[in-house]
Amino acid sequence: MVASCSNASTSAGQGSPPIEVEYEQTVRDVLPSVVQITTDKSTGSGVVYDKHGDIVTNEHVVGTAKTVKIQEPVGNMALTGKVIGTFAPDDLAVIRVEGKAAGLKPAKFANSNDAQIGEIVLAMGNPLGLTDSVTQGIISATGRIVGASEPAGGKALISPAIQTSAAINPGNSGGALVTLNHEVIGIPTLAARLPGEAGAAPGIGFAIPSDTVRDIADQLIKSGKVTNAGGGTLGITAQTSASKSGEPAGVAVLAVASGGTAAGAGVRKGDIIVALNNSDVASLEQLETKVDELTPGSTVTIRYTRGSAAVHKGTAKLASVPPG
Repeated sequence: MVASCSNASTSAGQGSPPIEVEYEQTVRDVLPSVVQITTDKSTGSGVVYDKHGDIVTNEHVVGTAKTVKIQEPVGNMALTGKVIGTFAPDDLAVIRVEGKAAGLKPAKFANSNDAQIGEIVLAMGNPLGLTDSVTQGIISATGRIVGASEPAGGKALISPAIQTSAAINPGNSGGALVTLNHEVIGIPTLAARLPGEAGAAPGIGFAIPSDTVRDIADQLIKSGKVTNAGGGTLGITAQTSASKSGEPAGVAVLAVASGGTAAGAGVRKGDIIVALNNSDVASLEQLETKVDELTPGSTVTIRYTRGSAAVHKGTAKLASVPPG
């Protein structure tokens, strides 16, 4: 089901099935917190973060802009916002409305650690310039490592990302992925691309978890930059590799950052990572979990295969996620 709501005061339909009422109430409650953001080069979405007029969006939406135009959904008031900070590694930015911020409604943010596979979610934003649009789906997976190699994706390496079946189209970027508890559990950032084709892969979209959003946004609001990006990183873009039977069989390396942890351990594009330290890894989610347990600066041993069944290994210091 795809819903489009241009009037957040619409009442839930009387006599509607309970699940439909839940949808309607969630849209009515959260959509007023989702705005449209326009720069000279792009159009996207944003979510009102606090009562001071701070709005969180994607870094690739604002790009190099210093000020942006903001269209709020209730009353269609046009506002001007100043970009107060960006963080490309997590594809996040914060904009502050200059005046008239009192009329903006801050969204409630969920604890993304509580995200459950199969949980119903709604993606709210302005896809293709269609303001106040809503699509629905489920959380398909958590803990994804997603490199934003698509043209709109910038320099981000989202880790961990929430995968959703809710449609994420151009213009949804920076909007809200919302649970039926009326809380933002993620910020949509990109959709998967069909290999060798220009179009998006249907039903495969990704969002930045709300816990990451809060951490980065709070730092940008406080100082205009990120001084503590959190844990370590291997410096790779990767995906789960499947065996002939279709079972997860390691982590296929799609790209390796020069000077990063994986590069220092000898890992190359095309290798399959099968273990980190003494723990086997069969999927991206397992690898990310193991990395999150480690301290930046600690020594890690990566075991990987390259074109054969032989297992290679290399050792390097775990790099920290760079500050913005």
